[in-house]
Order: sequence, then structure tokens, then C-alpha cells
Amino acid sequence: MDRGQHPPGWAWQWLSSHPATLHQLECSGAISVHCNLYLLGSSDSSAPASRVAETTGPESSVTAAPRARKYKCGLPQPCPEEHLAFRVVSGAANVIGPKICLEDKMLMSSVKDNVGRGLNIALVNGVSGELIEARAFDMWAGDVNDLLKFIRPLHEGTLVFVASYDDPATKMNEETRKLFSELGSRNAKELAFRDSWVFVGAKGVQNKSPFEQHVKNSKHSNKYEGWPEALEMEGCIPRRSTAS
Repeated sequence: MDRGQHPPGWAWQWLSSHPATLHQLECSGAISVHCNLYLLGSSDSSAPASRVAETTGPESSVTAAPRARKYKCGLPQPCPEEHLAFRVVSGAANVIGPKICLEDKMLMSSVKDNVGRGLNIALVNGVSGELIEARAFDMWAGDVNDLLKFIRPLHEGTLVFVASYDDPATKMNEETRKLFSELGSRNAKELAFRDSWVFVGAKGVQNKSPFEQHVKNSKHSNKYEGWPEALEMEGCIPRRSTAS
């Protein structure tokens, strides 16, 4: 099937009952790859995911607490059957690259050397969960027509995973924002210079995607000098049945 083509009539309602979980990457001092992960909205949101056990005695040794079991893409719980586990992480400033993971397979990352400044987009077949294509589009100095050629011909049901890095919006035009809005985005119309953005949408949706997070670039609230905090989003997407 070309570009993830699916039968007509694929609505978004099947996805709306599985809201994303938002994480915030907390780092001390300047940009660092050594970050503790905090879960926003948890009963103990001030505590990092991993803790160091208390020490006792004159020659006490530091022992790491047992790590909680992780499932596909590092999710804290397994997804139901016939669901696709995902995690999307935006870039941190212009230093740490974004990541897109699906079903425990890293689709895009710095290690795979397929991410770049701007918008990092992975197209996935909503039936099989297989990667169709992954590309990075420079939204500061690149040609927006390259992005338009990539997302215009999508077939209904194609899943679209997006992670920003550095600047996702300078080259965006009205058509680009409209196309992302039609994929289910609420925030594409207001996306601006150096905002952080993660999004999962689909071609042919009938309402807005529950899988989207957006943080504005603001000198009053930026976590890093000149950039807002990085975003991490995870969840479970029901696999599209070929019989539906």
C-alpha cells in the first residue's frame, strides 16, 4: 500500500479515549544529557523516576533503588492488545536531538543519524504499524515546499509522528499550518519560532488529536537560554483493523 493507504471512513474517535502522558525533562544547570525524568500530575511529581537509597553506618555505600519495570518504548505500563506503544521526545534547545519510538523500535534519533533542526516527522501505516518514511525538515533555512510535498499526498489512516528540534516554525506558511490542523493538531496555527512541539496525528481524522503538547518560546518562562523546555509524550494508539 502506497504511503499507508487504508479503507475510507477511518475516524479519530477510537483514539480519543487514550490521552497522552506528558513528561518534562528536568536538568540541573546548563543543557545536559544527564536528566532526571519527572511525571507531571503524579502524586509525587517532585520526585525523580529513580532514587538513591538512604545510607547508614560509618562506611555506608550508595545503592540505587530497584528500577521499575519498563515496557515497549519505556512505557510504565503495557499497552492493550492491538495497540501501538509510542514515545515522542522533542529536542532540547539545539543541543539534544529528538526521538520517536514506536513498538520498541526507534524510528528517529540522533543515534540513527536521521534527525535535524526543524520538524522531524515519521509516517507510519496505521494497520501494520510499520514505518513508511521518516525525514527531518529544516524550518529555519530550508524550503517549506519539501515539507508540503511530504505531507500533501498522505492516504487516509496514515499516522504522523512529529517532534520539534530548535526551530519548528519560521518557514511555516498558511498551507503547512492548515495541513497539520487537518491531521488533528490544535496548536499548528500558533506554532512559532523556537517553540517545543510534539504531536501524533492521522490523515482523515474527524476531530482533534489527544496526542499533542506545545510549549511557547518565552524569555520569561524558558528553561534554557533562548529555548523552552523539552517535551516527552507517550501513549497507546489502537491499531487500525483492515476490516473496519
